[in-house]
Amino acid sequence: MDGIKSYILRNQLRPGDPLPTEPALCEALGASRSSVREAIRILTALDIVEVRHGHGTYVGRLSLSALVESLAFRGLLSPDDDFRVMSDLVEVRELFERGMAEQLVRALGDEEIDRLAALVDQMRRAGAGEGHGFVEADRAFHALLVAPLGNDLIAQLSAAFWDVYVIVAPHLDVFTHEHEAATIANHQRIVDALRGRDAAEFAAALTEHYAPVRHRIAEARARR
Repeated sequence: MDGIKSYILRNQLRPGDPLPTEPALCEALGASRSSVREAIRILTALDIVEVRHGHGTYVGRLSLSALVESLAFRGLLSPDDDFRVMSDLVEVRELFERGMAEQLVRALGDEEIDRLAALVDQMRRAGAGEGHGFVEADRAFHALLVAPLGNDLIAQLSAAFWDVYVIVAPHLDVFTHEHEAATIANHQRIVDALRGRDAAEFAAALTEHYAPVRHRIAEARARR
């Protein structure tokens, strides 16, 4: 595994670039075929390499999919850990967005704010039974919120934490259709704060958005 990672770094390969054939890797690394195959299997699970059957092996997307799988499984595995995972995820998501309030207010342009407003409208229609994709629109909203920063790590972490939340939340009964109206109103307040270029109001809107989520997690935990 270390040899393959070192090869990628030495040759300055990027995601999607092809790796040598299995025999060539064995020769380059001085390793047996079985060792190279096992290393590739593990690195594939970590999204460091990608095996395209019939085409070869490539540098992977280097995403945080392994982190998502690990956190989601931890949240589903233990009755004690699941609520802790949820609480931690909500806290980290809020810290990301609220901590960068001033940067986000400056970075988001009018076109992007219009797209955020359109996603709120999509959530509103879905909540009224006139459409679908409430969760998808919510996820897209938060992804678009941090996208203008141009920070790939923040974007990937934000998406990863959201993915874990969506996987674990249904098993904890912390979100129902009764909460949709409040969620829509909070997202609208975020959009309004962005239009007004008001960083303080934007941060306050995020706090108001996440506070009910924390409350619902606490209530669900108490029911357990």
